Amino acid sequence: MAEAAAGATGRAHVLRVLVSAASRHGATAEIARAIGQVLEEHGLAVAVIAPGDVRSLDGYDAVIIGSAVYMGHWLDPAKELVHRLGDALTDRPVWLFSSGPVGKPSGKLARSMDQDPADLPALLEATHSRDHRRFAGKLDRRGLSLPQRASLLVFRGLNGDFRDWADIRHWAEGIAGQLALAPR
Repeated sequence: MAEAAAGATGRAHVLRVLVSAASRHGATAEIARAIGQVLEEHGLAVAVIAPGDVRSLDGYDAVIIGSAVYMGHWLDPAKELVHRLGDALTDRPVWLFSSGPVGKPSGKLARSMDQDPADLPALLEATHSRDHRRFAGKLDRRGLSLPQRASLLVFRGLNGDFRDWADIRHWAEGIAGQLALAPR
């Protein structure tokens, strides 16, 4: 993400935000990039970095961590990031997001998947997160293995992009608003 926001705002200190998301097929990473873009539009300096590539939180004033949810759990790279940097996370504002479920919201299977990840209570405690938001996900059969594609024949209606970009934008704008009120 662009670092130009620091020079463009003329502030003594532009808040720097790390956005990191674990993504198996790229859809959750797209959500992370969209969140980062919204934050940049609000004058924040943003770095969008995969969890495994985050070495330290030095220089970041706030953190947003997300993960795709599979079988009711966050992906290991996101959980490992929280574990690895746990103490540093509690020293700054943190927000969490999850990507999933997939399927038409009115569908029986999608409704059964529409619950917070099992890991969430521990993640909230470890990060002292200000908020957690669950966004619908995307499932593209072209990125799946043959057995996974075959399962879509049984579980119809799960293939497609169910992400609500307006909802994602609104959530990111809320974070930008909260950070704008933070003392510098």
